[in-house]
Amino acid sequence: MPVNRIIVSVTNDLTGDQRVDRICRTLCEMGFAILLTGRILPDSGAVTHLTYDTHRFRLFFRKGPLFYVEFNLRLFFFLLFRKSHLLLANDLDTLPANRLAGWIKRQPVVYDSHEYFTEVPELAHRPRVKKTWEHLEKWLVPGVAAAYTVCQPIADHYTSRYGIPFRVVRNLPEEDRLSPEPAAPAVAFHPEENPEVPDKTTRPYVIYQGALNLGRGVEHAIRAMALLPEADLVIAGGGDLELPLRALAASLGLTRVRFTGRLSPAELRPLTRRAALGCSIEEDLGLSYRYALPNKLFDYIQARIPVVVSNLPEMSRLVTSYDIGLVTPSHDPEQLAACFREALFNRDLREKWHLHLEAAARQLTWACDKPVIHEIFTPFL
Repeated sequence: MPVNRIIVSVTNDLTGDQRVDRICRTLCEMGFAILLTGRILPDSGAVTHLTYDTHRFRLFFRKGPLFYVEFNLRLFFFLLFRKSHLLLANDLDTLPANRLAGWIKRQPVVYDSHEYFTEVPELAHRPRVKKTWEHLEKWLVPGVAAAYTVCQPIADHYTSRYGIPFRVVRNLPEEDRLSPEPAAPAVAFHPEENPEVPDKTTRPYVIYQGALNLGRGVEHAIRAMALLPEADLVIAGGGDLELPLRALAASLGLTRVRFTGRLSPAELRPLTRRAALGCSIEEDLGLSYRYALPNKLFDYIQARIPVVVSNLPEMSRLVTSYDIGLVTPSHDPEQLAACFREALFNRDLREKWHLHLEAAARQLTWACDKPVIHEIFTPFL
């Protein structure tokens, strides 16, 4: 019996997209053959850790409108002439090529919206560009065969706007079956100790993992560290704001702020597990961030480390319902530093949170939402 092939497309370089990897592996388990397509960048690592076929485009343009045009043209011809039975588009920026190729090949297109694309902060002050993406979304989304997104509020918005049901597949990680390392202890800071890398036996460290882009709140975390000499900050990720953020830390004389650059999931996991605290402090710069439930928040929970999050509805609801950390009232450096300090050094709170984190980590795993993928894709087997 022939195996149905799904071509999955993203605009990233495939090295760190844990959501797409989990879904691709689940589809392989279901019996589909997977070909994942993306792009390769000058600093892209190998993708030998992926267990299915991949293809990455070398593009001339790296960002801006010409990048999206070039990528979708290359992707369209790739999809058109490669054997497939179903196309899976991740986010709006891959949907034009997928819908056009799907129409010509008479093949269904499934849409995975990782965020409320037209409400991302990068479009907030660019009305013409935003309007272009809104027109594309209005034109392309209603014709997809099935659709899903990352949380219920975004699903409700899309369902109401386009009249097609959007399912919810959260950014839940695989269950970490290893015994978690204990978080960094709440020890006093000794000025003479200044290790090159964070060490849980000296100062505890706060970790931020993820993209360094507009609205992620990382600059506020850096400024807060100037008021928190008892701890380090580890920033694990890369993005458009990496150089300005490094310059900000240097201007404040903060050698306690460490940048790791982009890491693979295997490299990132032990660094997160050794942290004393995780932060996810996105700003309310549009509906996409307002309703965000980012990968990193679930990764912190799976690592059994307490969290500090922004006072945004989905993140704050998750943290307060499981009682696993604090919700910062603002991004003011003084208030954020006070929140970090409380979360790092209040022993009673930390003991309570660690008990709750164990329960949360066992409940909030990919096993919860994996059946939704089965329900969506089984009709295409």
